[in-house]
Amino acid sequence: MNLYQQPLWGYELEFPQDWVHQTMQDTESFARLPEALQPNYDGEKLGHLLIRGEWNWSRQPIEPLWNQHITKLSVMLGAKKLGSAPWALGNGRGFEAEILLPKKANKRLWIGILAYGSNILHFLVTHWKEERAQFEPLVTRIIQSLHFVDRVPNITINDLGCPIPPDYVPTDPKDYLNDIEETTFWQAYHGQASVGALQAFYLRELPNYNWRIDEYVPYPAQTNLGFARFNIHRNEQTLMLGILPLSTKIVTSTVVIKK
Repeated sequence: MNLYQQPLWGYELEFPQDWVHQTMQDTESFARLPEALQPNYDGEKLGHLLIRGEWNWSRQPIEPLWNQHITKLSVMLGAKKLGSAPWALGNGRGFEAEILLPKKANKRLWIGILAYGSNILHFLVTHWKEERAQFEPLVTRIIQSLHFVDRVPNITINDLGCPIPPDYVPTDPKDYLNDIEETTFWQAYHGQASVGALQAFYLRELPNYNWRIDEYVPYPAQTNLGFARFNIHRNEQTLMLGILPLSTKIVTSTVVIKK
């Protein structure tokens, strides 16, 4: 089995060595064939698992989110929903349901939602009905192996001792901050992750590197700030860390740090 760790949303799971894995923004996809992760694929071994992260900073009850999600999905697919049931997995709690698709689809669809703190994970499993006996035990084993972690290994630390999200690269702060003239006290890092995923990352990882969070302003929130902000300190050092959302076709964001 391969071990996969999601460094932003903070979970890990195991999946078979002969399966494929792809990342698309906040969604992790697992299947027996690469083709099964293509939108219009309808061949053999169609079965796949999707796991999407969502940020719930205010920790709103997930039941309304769940009811809205399954209703929307049922309408979109022309399906009937079966009764949902409470679901617990490791240190997460949520709901699960099997969606009854039209007979002509010849597919089975299972969905679930799991909450852990401010993290929400959405699950979707689909496969041909005739492949259930072969596929269901495999995907069930993957899902049951999932658990949230307190920290993830191999995180890059910058010269200030601050953790940097994976695949985020240094960039010129002036490219994202229009109101600064001097960059001596600024650092910026750019990459392709949602603002929610980065907030989950920093709330978990900053304390792991002995940073104390003095103030956290989430995004989105009922403020005019327009980005997420952390004021942190460690020993005699204080930093302001901001997470800036960017309006592009691809989800991107920038982390800025002021000394």
